[in-house]
Order: sequence, then structure tokens, then C-alpha cells
Amino acid sequence: MSIRPKFAYQIFTGVKKFELRRSIGLDIEPGSRVVLYVSGKVKAILGEFTVGRVIEGTAEYVWKTIRQYGDVGVDSDDWPYIKGAKKAIAIEVLNPVMYDRPIKLDEIKRVIPGFMPPLSYRILYEGEPLYELLLKKIVKRKVDRGSVK
Repeated sequence: MSIRPKFAYQIFTGVKKFELRRSIGLDIEPGSRVVLYVSGKVKAILGEFTVGRVIEGTAEYVWKTIRQYGDVGVDSDDWPYIKGAKKAIAIEVLNPVMYDRPIKLDEIKRVIPGFMPPLSYRILYEGEPLYELLLKKIVKRKVDRGSVK
């Protein structure tokens, strides 16, 4: 999932508890892992989170529903992104993890020539080069921390 730096850091610090998106027809299931590609000057995959609740509907419905949950880190800066969308989605952020070392766009392009980050989000499939690059990163992180022997 591509995301602006401001919103990524809000997710990683636990401030932002829901990520809003215009729906593009891909199903996002609770329990899925979302890998965050941070755009702007960062241009790197910085981490991931687990999907909790998924709320779908008109932009107005999604906005009204998540606002009922209290302080979820969504404010007026988020509304213009989904305003006017026929279908919007709010993805609950659970267990955000920032990687010890970012995976920079240049590094990804060395492994996957021609790679372009998604405009919004896409599904990663087991066995594809980006999935394997991320898997190596995650396993290395666990080994470095002594979790895997």
C-alpha cells in the first residue's frame, strides 16, 4: 500500500488507527498483512500492519462510522482523500511494525527492474519477487533478534 510519509508515521507511532482508501475493487480481509510503501522523499517500504476491521460503503458512511469509535487518528486532513468516492474503505490498523532497515525503491528496482509502486494498493502473491524480498527481510529481522535459530 502506498502512503504519504505523514500518515505512515502516524500509523507506526500508533496515532492513526484506521487508514482510509478509495475502493478499487480489491478485497482486504481482516487478518491480512499490509506492507507500507512510503512515498514522497522517503521512497521505501518501511513496515507493515495487520488488518483489523474493514468498513466499506460510501465515503459519508465510512467517515461517519469510524468517527463513532472516538479518537482513531483520522481527522479533517483525511476527508478530502475519500470525499466524493462512490465506494470508500476504512482499514483498521493493528500491530504496526516498522522494519529495522527500510527497503528503498532503488533496492527493489535492482531485484525487480521496472518496478513501480502502486498508486493505492495491490495484492502481493507468494513467490513473486517483491514477496520474496520482503520475506527475506522479515526472516532476517527475526534471526537478528534471536527469534529464529
